[in-house]
Amino acid sequence: MAADPFLAAQQHSLVVPRTARYFQLGNLATAKRLWVVCHGYGQLASFFIRHFRVVLEQAPDTAVVAPEGLSRFYLQGTSGRVGATWMTREDRLSEIEDYAAYLDLLLQQLLGACPPAVEVTLLGFSQGASTLSRWLMRSTFEPARLVLWAGAFPEDVESAAAQALFRRVPQLSYVCGDADEYITEPRLQEQLAHLAQLGASPRLLRFGSGHQLDAEVLRQLAQEPGPR
Repeated sequence: MAADPFLAAQQHSLVVPRTARYFQLGNLATAKRLWVVCHGYGQLASFFIRHFRVVLEQAPDTAVVAPEGLSRFYLQGTSGRVGATWMTREDRLSEIEDYAAYLDLLLQQLLGACPPAVEVTLLGFSQGASTLSRWLMRSTFEPARLVLWAGAFPEDVESAAAQALFRRVPQLSYVCGDADEYITEPRLQEQLAHLAQLGASPRLLRFGSGHQLDAEVLRQLAQEPGPR
């Protein structure tokens, strides 16, 4: 007996408007530099952006914007602290397209509020590193700098798209702590080899700590002149 097709669940998708939030330090209208920074898994942008106060202390003409992942959840159980994520493995392609569209729209709005010659640095921490990378491969935007911090450049991408991305990014940095429990030394070397295969030659910055941001490295990045 043939199975009734109406008894089998059929997946459908519907694109809907929704509210995305982001947090800002500094003044967009007078900024000579704009940093867009993407948090890691389980973090909230409101807490993540606090680490970047040192950037404004070092370079007051900078504005920093931290978008937040579109999905939030309780970190433990059904109450208490809340975190956000950019994507999971469930319906992942739709989630990637959603956050790419979100970041496109946000960047367009930010650039419209900044002086025309503003220099843009994109920094992704942990999950935020792959988030920025996937977004940029879907975009035509050319940032002055891309900083991948304790995260991975995606492996499941087309080599041609990745190579095209690195050709249009003047400066690429990879930052990792010496005691990072996720990016161990073997994992770091694998990541650097992966980037080299794609034609990228990142500058490697290290610091003596674990899977976290580091104020001294942020100050160093903030005081460096942009690529010429």
